[in-house]
Amino acid sequence: MVRKKRSDTPGSGEGSEPQETGVGRGAVQRPPVQLQQPHQPQPPYQPQQPQQPQQQGGGGRGWAPQRGGYGGRGGGGGRMAPPQHYGGPPEYQQQGRGGQQYQRGGGAPRRGAYSGGRGEAPFAGGPSRPPAPELHQAATQSPYQATMTQPIQYGSPAETLRGASSSFQPPEPTDVEVSEQIQQLSIQPDAAPSQEMQPASSKSVRFPLRPGKGSNGTRCIVKANHFFAELPDKDLHQYDVSIIPEVSSRGVNRAVMAQLVKHYRDSHLGKRLPAYDGRKSLYTAGPLPFVAKEFKITLTDEEDGPGTARREREFRVVIKFAARADLHHLGMFLQGRQADAPQEALQVLDIVLRELPTSRYSPVGRSFYSPDLGKRQPLGEGLESWRGFYQSIRPTQMGLSLNIDMSSTAFIEPLPVIDFVTQLLNRDVSARPLSDADRVKIKKALRGVKVEVTHRGNMRRKYRISGLTSQATRELTFPVDERGTMKSVVEYFQETYGFVIQHTQWPCLQVGNTQRPNYLPMEVCKIVEGQRYSKRLNERQITALLKVTCQRPQERELDILQTVHHNAYAEDPYAKEFGIKISEKLAQVEARVLPPPWLKYHDSGREKDCLPQVGQWNMMNKRMVNGGTVNSWICINFSRNVQDSVARSFCHELAQMCSTSGMAFNPEPVLPVLTGRPDQVERVLKARYHDVTTKLQPHKKELDLLIVILPDNNGSLYGDLKRICETDLGIVSQCCLQKHVYRMSKQYLANVSLKINVKVGGRNTVLVDALSRRIPLVSDRPTIIFGADVTHPHPGEDSSPSIAAVVASQDWPEVTKYAGLVCAQAHRQELIQDLYKTWQDPVKGTMHGGMIKELLISFRRATGQKPQRIIFYRDGVSEGQFYQVLLYELDAIRKACASLEPNYQPTVTFVVVQKRHHTRLFANNHHDRHAVDRSGNILPGTVVDSKICHPTEFDFYLCSHAGIQGTSRPAHYHVLWDENKFTADALQSLTNNLCYTYARCTRSVSIVPPAYYAHLAAFRARFYMEPETSDSGSMTSSAVGGRGAGPGGRTTRPPGANAAVRPLPQLRDNVKRVMFYC
Repeated sequence: MVRKKRSDTPGSGEGSEPQETGVGRGAVQRPPVQLQQPHQPQPPYQPQQPQQPQQQGGGGRGWAPQRGGYGGRGGGGGRMAPPQHYGGPPEYQQQGRGGQQYQRGGGAPRRGAYSGGRGEAPFAGGPSRPPAPELHQAATQSPYQATMTQPIQYGSPAETLRGASSSFQPPEPTDVEVSEQIQQLSIQPDAAPSQEMQPASSKSVRFPLRPGKGSNGTRCIVKANHFFAELPDKDLHQYDVSIIPEVSSRGVNRAVMAQLVKHYRDSHLGKRLPAYDGRKSLYTAGPLPFVAKEFKITLTDEEDGPGTARREREFRVVIKFAARADLHHLGMFLQGRQADAPQEALQVLDIVLRELPTSRYSPVGRSFYSPDLGKRQPLGEGLESWRGFYQSIRPTQMGLSLNIDMSSTAFIEPLPVIDFVTQLLNRDVSARPLSDADRVKIKKALRGVKVEVTHRGNMRRKYRISGLTSQATRELTFPVDERGTMKSVVEYFQETYGFVIQHTQWPCLQVGNTQRPNYLPMEVCKIVEGQRYSKRLNERQITALLKVTCQRPQERELDILQTVHHNAYAEDPYAKEFGIKISEKLAQVEARVLPPPWLKYHDSGREKDCLPQVGQWNMMNKRMVNGGTVNSWICINFSRNVQDSVARSFCHELAQMCSTSGMAFNPEPVLPVLTGRPDQVERVLKARYHDVTTKLQPHKKELDLLIVILPDNNGSLYGDLKRICETDLGIVSQCCLQKHVYRMSKQYLANVSLKINVKVGGRNTVLVDALSRRIPLVSDRPTIIFGADVTHPHPGEDSSPSIAAVVASQDWPEVTKYAGLVCAQAHRQELIQDLYKTWQDPVKGTMHGGMIKELLISFRRATGQKPQRIIFYRDGVSEGQFYQVLLYELDAIRKACASLEPNYQPTVTFVVVQKRHHTRLFANNHHDRHAVDRSGNILPGTVVDSKICHPTEFDFYLCSHAGIQGTSRPAHYHVLWDENKFTADALQSLTNNLCYTYARCTRSVSIVPPAYYAHLAAFRARFYMEPETSDSGSMTSSAVGGRGAGPGGRTTRPPGANAAVRPLPQLRDNVKRVMFYC
């Protein structure tokens, strides 16, 4: 066997990107998209319609889902486009907020509308295909406009789904066609719909260009952990490598290639030092002196100690010229003169810079770890944390930049297996025999782990554990010859190695394959060093790991600088060979600190409005702007240690705090506090709910709130309770832990009252600018803001589903109340499947539904308005998935709108929110008291949209929150679609201001609240799954430097490519209308 640091499984990355071979984090494979052929016939798009009876009267089709239309009101004439009418059942008829009718505005065809102008969407391939919408992106004013704006071409829905993950290869256009299209380009500042931009390249969908830089806020300088990388002027060559026999281990491949370079560099490789990706590609700075060549390499297994016959393995290596990697286009891209990032060139540079650290350290995804990079810290249960660094080359406005950040992750301690098991079970294991639960725990922890044997002197053979034996070591026998003579394991070790097994009552480790299992007693095995632990950490381990990674900004900055210095890129033989030079200074970047927004509170309080200071404020002298009403409530106490009198006085204090804060809260419960047994949660809840309903029903009242007191360590109790309340009984609940009930601090009660208020339909605060209609592109016409997220199961859970959540604002112009919906979908599927769906009803025919439609209808019910504008914040998408997510989810939004009413197409802005990145911002001067908050971090509201951002696209970093401990991580916002034509200032200010409207605390938060709420709702829905598939909690052991997606990564398979997923139990209607997830 070959000695290597770590078995490098594909996809064991710490980042959330799929681990493609060495692709840089900027490396996005953008699928080519079909060209619009100018000479084809262009039938208009007919949106799919719910089958409805012909309407009578002058009304437009109503939003009554799947019902016959009702007559709407006649529309006004003039230059206005015909108004959109609402028919529908009585609840749609009431026209809220002055009953505004929706007018398209003076006649001009609106972007994104399907009626007229641009709406006459051509589709790929002529009229033989079913018509489908083509999505146009509003052209942004920009010097590069002519070459860069391009409509997305949609095929039929089925093709769109296929396209989501295939590389839909377009037929290459002829030169004549391309020149025809270029001649048709119109470079007017604001292209009219009929003069829509044609693509200059057939290669890909275009994301919107940056509409200029922002200028709001106070200017300042910050430092970023990006290091300028000089672009080499070398002639890069790529060669295909095949190693025969093929091995799956990158470590073995690297060892083979290292031998080849060592023996043949001078004689056969023209003295070149190649960079190798560990799989099929080799890169050189300049050509090798051959087109194809075969080499014979012998690897000697160094693991069998000295003085023994070493095993030798023969390999054939064929190296064949593949292509020249083009750095010219990378230069063009960085200057903004080309739209697509040339992935191959970025990939080569990334591989070159990873070559040296890969040989020195243990690589995990894009990071490198080693005990030499910082002190190991025990995490408990046989794990320890290793320090390391993250490294990725990225294209930015300043040119190429190397992003370096500190990172820590969990490794298995290199202990004797007996000691590991003792730590894992946390007891003296020789005292009593192992229970079944113990065995399961040991098997789970050790499966796949590499061990070396210690009973053969210097011969340290290595094996991978496949399982545990069901019998004890003393009972195990195996055949020693062809005749089937059996020998016991205990005898065999005694006779062959003179080794007496002590722990004969323990099971053996099974190594090798299951057909020919090998038995090794635990006491002769030691865990091999350098194996990352990729399964789930428990709470204590997470806390210990966070403690290690939590560094003040100044310390982190110093560590990053030391890492860059220690890596000595100037001395790196590979960087030298390829001519890559890395700066040793942090990038200095222009930033702006956006002002906080004024917040409105109720006029009856002493302070009617409030200007937050450094990202925080409090509720002193303020009352909620819309206090909710709690007439009927009860309390159930599941904590044995909390006496009834304590529970009563806690409820009294909480009720009083809610009243003081502005709610109408009845001081007396409907029934007295009940103490229940945690193991009978369902019975207790249902019986009490029955009692309270019996008492309230004659008065036509319902239960408004359930207060629950829980033990501090309550296992599955919290989840069970939420599942029963929200999907079965239809009541909102507020859980309080025993420790808080005893302390009863005013701060705690005030925070809980904020949560209760939004759960019963109140509002805590709203933006003053929202009430005075001063928010650009939100206040002028009805706007709905969506947030969406998908949470995936932990690594190691192979079958449990992923959960998608979508929330949407239900009030306008305030935009603070968000209703939420959740659904389960295929394991690790990133595309949200239930945004739009159709199904066949035996009577009514094709039916349309899904989360978007349901939330649009509930917005209409709540406000009396149809949204004319959609802002969609999408969390949790890595760069490699931007295309699939945009194509699939924007199409779903379009179809959901069209299913409500023909030609109903509100303009859409689609923004991805990312927290899993490694860019950190530091104050230029840590000692300037005006430049940092109390934790030493940059000030809340700091926004960066230059230098370290994308060369041409519309993205920005925003640190909207004040730091508490450690180094703040700014959120990264990347606009993938923008028909609303946001300016940089408008979108940055809106996003920052929304961060001050988060309901659960009086602080601005680090990501925009709709995305935060979607994350909370998805997290909550994990508890709704059947116990055997649920596994609550949200941390994986992937480095805390960036929460990873674990082995397997996320998939963007189109729906239908997976087994059926058991649906979640439905939320009750009265629950989904309020912010139950808070």
